[in-house]
Amino acid sequence: MNRAVIDFLLARKSAPIDQMSGPGPTDEEIDLMMRIASRVPDHGRLAPWRFILYRGAARREIGDRLAELAVKLEGELPEMRLEKERTRFSRAPLVVGVVSIARDNPKIPQWEMFLSGGAAAMNLSLAAQAIGYGANWITNWYSDTAEGRAILGLKANERVVGFVHIGVVDGDFPDRPRPDWKTLYTDYSGPEAG
Repeated sequence: MNRAVIDFLLARKSAPIDQMSGPGPTDEEIDLMMRIASRVPDHGRLAPWRFILYRGAARREIGDRLAELAVKLEGELPEMRLEKERTRFSRAPLVVGVVSIARDNPKIPQWEMFLSGGAAAMNLSLAAQAIGYGANWITNWYSDTAEGRAILGLKANERVVGFVHIGVVDGDFPDRPRPDWKTLYTDYSGPEAG
């Protein structure tokens, strides 16, 4: 048993995005994270996902476009809400979009491909934390609109798995309450009735 890995996994938690700062990961660290993120179950070796890096000035440009889209969809908004939209992608020095790509395959269902993308997002989060960064995987309202996905660089046939925010987090932060894992599994006892 590799106790260090077990302890790392047991301590995993999402870092608060508003507590992240720079510097962000180096290009070498990003390469390592992408390598780790890509080592996931992938039935048929389809690589039904890709990654988009949002960093530098592009993060604020995206925020401005998301604020404009929010006004278009919802009408006039208070300045506080507009600022929230403007800073969606600029709170952490690096945001990685994990994108699901629906591949045509007669044997492999699309939901399985989407799950493979989820595994890639989880591996990315774990890799960032193993390197020493805080990470937080979120989606948000713009993931569910075609216009939002277009702003974020997705093609029409692609869907958001999540956005992994990565940055330096000084100090510790509280964990959230976790489910009672002992209640989450059972031994198989035959087909369910009804």
